[in-house]
Amino acid sequence: MSSELPAVPLDSPKPCAVSPFVRALTLSCFEEFALLQGINPAEMLRRASLPVELLRRQEGILAYRRFCALLELCTWQSANPLFGLQYGLHQGVSIFGPLLYLIRNARTVGDALIELKENFALHNAAAHVALAVDDEVAVLSYHIYERDLPGIGQAEELAIGVGMQLMRTLVGGNWLPSAILLRHAPLTDPTVYRRTLACNPTFNTACHGLVFPAAVLAQPLGSANETLHQLLTAHVHNMERLSADEMPSFVRQLLRNMLPSGRVTIDKVADCMAINSRTLQRRLAQEGKSFQDLLDETRQIMACEYLEDPLISTAQMADLLGYSDLSAFCRAFQRWFSMTPREWQKRHCPEHQPRLLRRLRVLR
Repeated sequence: MSSELPAVPLDSPKPCAVSPFVRALTLSCFEEFALLQGINPAEMLRRASLPVELLRRQEGILAYRRFCALLELCTWQSANPLFGLQYGLHQGVSIFGPLLYLIRNARTVGDALIELKENFALHNAAAHVALAVDDEVAVLSYHIYERDLPGIGQAEELAIGVGMQLMRTLVGGNWLPSAILLRHAPLTDPTVYRRTLACNPTFNTACHGLVFPAAVLAQPLGSANETLHQLLTAHVHNMERLSADEMPSFVRQLLRNMLPSGRVTIDKVADCMAINSRTLQRRLAQEGKSFQDLLDETRQIMACEYLEDPLISTAQMADLLGYSDLSAFCRAFQRWFSMTPREWQKRHCPEHQPRLLRRLRVLR
């Protein structure tokens, strides 16, 4: 088998600014699948040092190292050695979010996989996808930049499950690869893999991926819409890449996810990002920011958003922004805007005032 495979770049060099982060979409369907496995999804996230709010904020980000650790934790907790693989099959194409629409509106299967390869960093900057073709054989492979992560085997098998479901979405529900390549030894009895995948994987291979006839790449996609594809291409090109020099943006997103759960410190954020707090401080300073700057900015934005919602009281706002009490929040708000939260609301959201006051204003 290995002699018939095209040359696949096994250890592609890291880009000059590798980001260790992925979109929270990586956790697509996690809550549902964890419950099916008999484990508590919120508890698993907390034990993996990940905010539970990531399940509700798919635009958020998380450290890929933490995601791999979560998979490893779930594997042990569920006593299911194929947790990652089965989770990937369960997730399917939901993991790609907006990128899926671009892929499905490509002209052919090959064009769709090229779109996936070229735009994968929008979704996951800790790994990359490769597509190699040699005569009649094609290999769609998945490569994680850091090779020493706990749980990496589960993450790689998850990618295989997702890849299988993507190909079935593009080619047809009964699609099977010619071969499934796994870099590691079996994580359980190989017959369990066969029951799960409907074919026997090849273990201890040089790369990690799916092998199939190259002719499949020329198959046209029935869902293709050239005009829509052009619009989606323009939209995707305007999306924020997960680049390593966007540390302040990552911290802001994590703060939005973590603040509603209580007081947030730089140590908690750094732990979620799988780095130490000194490294985080240094990298923020390189971007001309401090953690306190970002915390204040995020709280200001969130406070204004909450004030636009008439159903949220100022006491609730204080809790959602991680303040110990209402007075601490009001003092901070006064410092930011030189007015109280109620004064800000009257000025910017007059429609939230009691109906009688609004009627009096109209009569005047």
